[in-house]
Amino acid sequence: MEHAGAEPYSDSDKPVWPPVAVPGQPSAAPSLPSPEEPPTVIPGPAPVSEGEQVLTELREQIRRYVVLPSEEAFTAVTLWVAATHLQTAWQHAPRLAVVGPPKRCGKSRLLDVITESVHDPLITVNASAAAVFRSITDTPPTLLVDEADTLFGSVKVAEKNEEMRGLLNAGHQRNRPTLRVSGPNHEVAKFPTFAMAALAGIGDLPDTIMDRSIVIRMRRRRPGEKVAEFRTFRDTPPLHALRDRFAAWLAPLHAEAMELTPDMPVEDRAADTWQPLVSVADLAGGQWPDLARTACRVMAKHEAEHDQDSSSLGIRLLADIRRAFATEGNPPALRTGRLLDILNQDDETPWPEHTANGLTPRGLQILLKEYGISSATRRFHGGVQAKGFTRLQFADSWARYCPEPTPESTTSV
Repeated sequence: MEHAGAEPYSDSDKPVWPPVAVPGQPSAAPSLPSPEEPPTVIPGPAPVSEGEQVLTELREQIRRYVVLPSEEAFTAVTLWVAATHLQTAWQHAPRLAVVGPPKRCGKSRLLDVITESVHDPLITVNASAAAVFRSITDTPPTLLVDEADTLFGSVKVAEKNEEMRGLLNAGHQRNRPTLRVSGPNHEVAKFPTFAMAALAGIGDLPDTIMDRSIVIRMRRRRPGEKVAEFRTFRDTPPLHALRDRFAAWLAPLHAEAMELTPDMPVEDRAADTWQPLVSVADLAGGQWPDLARTACRVMAKHEAEHDQDSSSLGIRLLADIRRAFATEGNPPALRTGRLLDILNQDDETPWPEHTANGLTPRGLQILLKEYGISSATRRFHGGVQAKGFTRLQFADSWARYCPEPTPESTTSV
């Protein structure tokens, strides 16, 4: 029974519950202060590595003095120079073949720039093979051969320098020593051949060397294309500074470089030849891995197509020589001079524009070498002796590569 005058049961004695949120209506609960949100941080560009920077600077130095056929060629030459500073880390020592027309296309100038920036340059103009392989040690120099066409420019000269060609071929791969008998006891001694090499010359080098090379096909500058003159005393100090930076950057990475197995866009010997360059690009980072693989893919494809075109050109030459013999009434032999006159006077063939002077005796000899055909001194009508070819020399190649179509037989009704 409730006391008179007692206060009714107060609401203040009821427990106070938090308000229930009603969907679609603002909450009656007081909002708590939210912690201060951190400011949005926009990442800046990644710092440029020393490798990326020194590669870029060397590429621009090369660009100052020579005009190369493509941006991929600039990438390839730059990476090849860098790779010489890690030669002992590689399984293969790629050659750099700088080839092109006879004059004013920058072959020797490019070799000048390379000489001042590679590891331990050894210039081998007129050096014998014996002197060269005795100069190669377990820490090999970088071989530099200018005017390489004087070593391999004709069949006769190439035969005299077969030992040098063998040295350059063997030195592409590690553990291919040359053996020589030396000393008073005539003991057999092993001499290492492994060393990177750059060769500059007119026209293509022997196929076995080209197949082991990064090939730079030089060409004359167009009117308006300007380059700086190269002066030794003025221009070598910056290149020497870059050379020293390459050595400082790459020397600590030797063990890492030996373990690299980069993804390659090509296969077989092309992959062996390009792998040191792609490895250097991967060590540098930045844009260089992509640049290296693009250069590898584009330049290897170009050389493969060039080889195919050369083969097709040889077959075209065989067919045109057969027509030249037919023009002269199919004599047993034809003088080289007369054969070239016939070929170079036919505007429907590629021979008048094969070089500035048309197809030359040397060019003819190079194209026919693949088929085992060469000129020789022969006796012609009237007792005249001159260089020439016999029709019989071409019979086998004509039958194999460009046989005459068999006339269709007709049946009389």
